[in-house]
Amino acid sequence: MVSPSSPQPPVGLIGLGLLGSALAERLLGGGLPVLGYDLDPVRHEALVRAGGEVARDAAEVFTRCRRVLLSLPTHVEVKAVLAAAGPAARPGHVILDTTTGDPEATAALAAELAARGVSYLDATVSGSSSQLREGAAVLMVGGETEAFAACGDLLAPLGRATFHCGGAGAGARMKLVTNVVLGLNRAALAEGLALAQGLGLDARQALAVMQGGPAYSRIMDRKGERMLSGNFVPEARLSQHLKDVRLILEQGDAAGLPMTLSHAHRAILEEAEAAGLGALDNSAIIRVLTARAGATGTR
Repeated sequence: MVSPSSPQPPVGLIGLGLLGSALAERLLGGGLPVLGYDLDPVRHEALVRAGGEVARDAAEVFTRCRRVLLSLPTHVEVKAVLAAAGPAARPGHVILDTTTGDPEATAALAAELAARGVSYLDATVSGSSSQLREGAAVLMVGGETEAFAACGDLLAPLGRATFHCGGAGAGARMKLVTNVVLGLNRAALAEGLALAQGLGLDARQALAVMQGGPAYSRIMDRKGERMLSGNFVPEARLSQHLKDVRLILEQGDAAGLPMTLSHAHRAILEEAEAAGLGALDNSAIIRVLTARAGATGTR
């Protein structure tokens, strides 16, 4: 056991983008030292300002940290990072992967790492980077029960609730389930506001009416004003959600489900990405819906 006077080993964090930077702030705020790395050196500056330490590369993170969080775009980047780490990822390591990746690839990676004595948890996040930073996100974790229990102190500061959803890949699957409802709520809000504008109604009043009645969903509180004001500085990028919807449809197909609404949602998101909106906040979906009606933006 580490004595109270001994320095606490850092938690590794690879990927310091929107979600990764929020993870770093939550960990540091919870009293856990962080050693981070990102391919973009500009992101290192924010980690240092927050009180973290920057590693030279992914291998150094694994060399110095027994527990390592990953926050990367897809499972492809996860594999690339683990390849770059090489033998530095060794028996006794615990990897917590917050990436929303393909559940089958996630389960296969967990089995591959287990054969090397490395524990792997797919620790996906329900909530935007802003919600995570505020402590309002929910974590959904897949993997071995023992490894999950051993990371309680690390998971606790990250969100308001954490669920162990089953074996490897279960966290990734649960994230896609939540993203079906979350994404369609957001699309429905955008379409409702677009209709209000198209009918000549006061869109802000329409939002207030929906917030005050049975149509209410929490997404209105975070995305309603963004849609109305055109503030699309990203807290969760539209292209990232399109990636998730494509994974959702793959999972639905494997389960023999039609996923009718998600097919329509994908078409709208693909239209938005083709229009150059992919790097914006996912609330920018309203631009596609208002453009279809001949509008140039929100009122």
